[in-house]
Amino acid sequence: MLRLVDINWNAAAALLARHGLALERIADGAPIPGSYWGEPEAGVIGVRVYARVDTPVHSLLHEASHLIVLPPERRAAIHTDASDSQAEEDATCYLQILLADELPGVGRERLMDDMDAWGYTFRLGSTRAWFERDAEDARAWLVERGLLARPTQATLPLPSSIKASR
Repeated sequence: MLRLVDINWNAAAALLARHGLALERIADGAPIPGSYWGEPEAGVIGVRVYARVDTPVHSLLHEASHLIVLPPERRAAIHTDASDSQAEEDATCYLQILLADELPGVGRERLMDDMDAWGYTFRLGSTRAWFERDAEDARAWLVERGLLARPTQATLPLPSSIKASR
């Protein structure tokens, strides 16, 4: 499982900053504020994502994606639990996969493997199968809210199609 210690912290912080979020580094062994799943999983409070070096990258991207999909007025009220619907959860999972391509040394293939290893579950049995063959609703949800560019052809959108947060 790829952890933040394995990637460039500053690159992760810069990625979140492009979406109006702040990455807060928590000291080794200290409790992670706003962690829904408990340590070492990332936590969210407002526009801040909390993580330690042992936090899995998929967790950081998932929690950040939860905040990215929210309108700014909802972000401010978030503490620990950021999801309110299955559609929003699916969009979050889809977005975290796209964001993985924006982090050097991560990429969607590695992230999907880590998501499967952690225990994410999808109807088609794997994250990759869901992303490639069953995520039309998640893509549409992101496009509808202006968070993902509308594809111009039948291929999956590239990471550069991710729009900065509102």
